[in-house]
Amino acid sequence: VSDQTVHWGYLSRTLKPVISVRSGDVVTIETLTQHASDDRERMIDGDPGAESVFHWTATRKAVVRRGAGPMDASVFGRGAGEGFGVHICTGPVHVRGAEPGDVLEVRILDIRARPSCHPQHRGKLFGSNAAAWWGYQYHDLLTEPKKREVVTLYELQTDVAEPYAKAVYSFRWTPQTDPDGVRHETIDYPGVPVDPASVDKLYGVLAKARVPIRPHFGLLAVAPKESGLIDSVPPGYFGGNLDNWRAGKGARLFLPVSVEGALFSVGDPHASQGDGEVCGTAIECSLTGSFQLVLHKRAQIADGFLADLNHPFLDAEDAWVVQGFSFANHLAELGPQAQTQVYQKSSLDLAMRDAFRKARRYLMQAHGLDEDEALSLMSVAVDFGVTQVADGNWGVHAVIRKAIFPPQAEGEGSGTAPAPSSAPPQPLRNRKL
Repeated sequence: VSDQTVHWGYLSRTLKPVISVRSGDVVTIETLTQHASDDRERMIDGDPGAESVFHWTATRKAVVRRGAGPMDASVFGRGAGEGFGVHICTGPVHVRGAEPGDVLEVRILDIRARPSCHPQHRGKLFGSNAAAWWGYQYHDLLTEPKKREVVTLYELQTDVAEPYAKAVYSFRWTPQTDPDGVRHETIDYPGVPVDPASVDKLYGVLAKARVPIRPHFGLLAVAPKESGLIDSVPPGYFGGNLDNWRAGKGARLFLPVSVEGALFSVGDPHASQGDGEVCGTAIECSLTGSFQLVLHKRAQIADGFLADLNHPFLDAEDAWVVQGFSFANHLAELGPQAQTQVYQKSSLDLAMRDAFRKARRYLMQAHGLDEDEALSLMSVAVDFGVTQVADGNWGVHAVIRKAIFPPQAEGEGSGTAPAPSSAPPQPLRNRKL
């Protein structure tokens, strides 16, 4: 990862690929959390890749555009890109032969945390959680001050039988002045450096709590078909900022291809997150992932569930996960102002309806159920949960446990999970970004 291999805060079909691979290749991709500036000493200093991306002085800003908004800061004056979109995305990766109508299968083979390079913390692992202004809690606080943002730094312990994260300290956000002289009253622009002398660190927080680690990537995306720059925050049919912790090691994510080459990007790495992500963020922690990218050509999947796939579909270890959103395709449904309207019009009712319809379709098409069978099963055995209420386009997912459909006797056929392409992947070649 470096300032030459990332795009910050947006997706686009016009991005130039940083690498090209064949179906079946394994790609190792380094990702950075956009919250690393919460504690620069622990999460940036001494790390050449992170220093390259986060470099920002009064004379030079390495990654100027940070978001899908105007470059001249004409709306809110926060900075180039205006912060409409916040995630540091590594990529995109061009998959040779990928065309609209195909499906890209992303096999998540491995995930590992990025260690600190600072001499005082070398080898240790850290992440940050921000209870921020876009979180569900912000207008429903009990104690004063009623509108506040609180950052909690966590240290990860991975060399134990059950890895966990432990809080180190927290601090309330105080106005920060960035190297360009802009004052930030809130966490309103990605990557604003936090001056440690300007905050009061409270140690001993969450002293009795250990957070089980479940590393995953919040953002896994192919390029949307729409023109222009697409805000990285609201997820959609292209994947994107799903924020579903089940997209971890061993899972397979299927994404419909909309542009030539697919243009796969990864970002928003998390050490752990609960369903809902109610305060606005997870434990945001820089991670490195190994992914096998397998292309399913349209002609090869014409008779299966994947043939008309128009949304992200996750095949986890013990369940199939169908992802619903308030708007299945907010970019098309909400018109020219979609990228602002989605933040105003999303609801859990809409997301639940979308997840319900997609789960029904999956059970009927992939498992051969009729509608009445699917409806009964959905009520008695399928778990619907709130994925996130932090990303503009809110999410509800349906978890369909694989135990519901036990393997059948040989020769009977199972009719369950979407099958891999009949064409074997190309020989593996390890590539690193």
